[in-house]
Amino acid sequence: MARKDFKGFLLSLLLVLFFSSLTVSAQEVKIITLDEAMIIARKQSPDALSAMHRFRSSYWQYRNYKADLMPALTLDATIPSLSDNIYKIQTENGDVFSRYNQVSYSSGLSLTKNLSLTGGQIFLNSDLERIDYITDDSTSFRSSPLNIGIRQPIFSFNKYKWLKKIEPLKYDEAQRRYLEDVETVSLNAANAFFRLLDAQMRLKIAKTNSANNDTLYQIARGRFNIGTIAENELLQIELSLLNSRSAVEEANLEVEMRLFDLRSFLRIPENVQIELLAPAKPPVQVVNTQDAIAQARLNRADALAFDRRLLEADSRVNEARSSGRLNANLYAVYGLSQSSQYFEDVYRQPLEGKTVQFGITLPILDWGLERGKIKLAESDRELERNAVQQNIKDFDQEVLLKVMQYNMQPIQYAIAAKSDTVAQKRYEVTKQRYLIGKIGITDLNIAQNEKDNAQQGYISALATYWRSYFELRKLTLFDYEQGKPITFNFNDIPDVD
Repeated sequence: MARKDFKGFLLSLLLVLFFSSLTVSAQEVKIITLDEAMIIARKQSPDALSAMHRFRSSYWQYRNYKADLMPALTLDATIPSLSDNIYKIQTENGDVFSRYNQVSYSSGLSLTKNLSLTGGQIFLNSDLERIDYITDDSTSFRSSPLNIGIRQPIFSFNKYKWLKKIEPLKYDEAQRRYLEDVETVSLNAANAFFRLLDAQMRLKIAKTNSANNDTLYQIARGRFNIGTIAENELLQIELSLLNSRSAVEEANLEVEMRLFDLRSFLRIPENVQIELLAPAKPPVQVVNTQDAIAQARLNRADALAFDRRLLEADSRVNEARSSGRLNANLYAVYGLSQSSQYFEDVYRQPLEGKTVQFGITLPILDWGLERGKIKLAESDRELERNAVQQNIKDFDQEVLLKVMQYNMQPIQYAIAAKSDTVAQKRYEVTKQRYLIGKIGITDLNIAQNEKDNAQQGYISALATYWRSYFELRKLTLFDYEQGKPITFNFNDIPDVD
């Protein structure tokens, strides 16, 4: 090879090695534990973001309720209003019609406050108006420096009274619902974690079996050549080898699918290679049933929802009864006003003005419409009460069954772990006996299948153990490892303070 060609070959080789190193370095390897998977999921998974936005919606609904009870300051203005009309004037000689046109400008400032105690509203306002009469080229001003008044329904339904009871419950319920949603995110992360872990375990088993079957096939061929085994046994071993290779391909595909699911759920970039680290068993062995039910009643969103649903049913009955009887409305206002052709005089020596209105509405004949509305609301309330009573029983039953299921897991896990150890040891013993010709291939295949099933059973038992633990946390909103209810600083959520 010429020296020039050798230099070119060496340069090309170096470039290939350089870009290969870049590709390898671009594939960042991230070892993820179960705890890390849950932490990532709570921060950036789609389910976690959806839970956050649902809570923010509930938060702003509660804020709107509180803002509706605060004083509201409003500015109204008309700039301008143009009128061009014909109006009638009565004179001694009869009616005379005359055209007039004018331009008016007005502005007003009003302060209102809803009263939750009575369901009424008090208000303060001040306004100023200017009118330019184009017909006779004149101007007038009118002012109301101060008006104070009240609008008060007497027997009507007071929605603020009921909202004061219901809205705080709904907000507390939303907080607890968010905690439950976060626990659901943890549960989903654990499910995706263990699905991938199970797939990786199956792939490991398949590769191990393929390597073992390849070794056994090579040994069997030697034995067949010297006539110590029959062709049927050799073919059976070869078939096992082919099946094990096929199992490796299937397991590879399953791992890629589960890896995609976990990466998508955790929003981990594709250039990051994920390796899982299997966890130990959950930190808590046994949970007391009555303590779990008590914690669920104290912490769960549904426990508040039961009270809220009953209050809402009572409010609908009260609304139906209020709308079907005598209603009265009181409107009273006291104010000052003045008018003048000159702006500088419009606020001088204002005149007092008083207005009081009291109106009533009394249904006389409605063919039983209002009575029917009341009966319908009362029937709906009884249905809601019965539903809540049944929901409470189902609520306790759900927690009870979940605690019983969880308390079974330590035994199931111990059995699976012991079975895995025993099956692995039995396979090794059986394999050695087969190699020295003490047993046949059928016994070896049985031992291998039992080993594979035991390994998969161990991962399944571990996954079920952790899944039951997270389901129990979600149902009770109680951290059994720390021994206290699950809490969260809601101020950490954007736009929540």
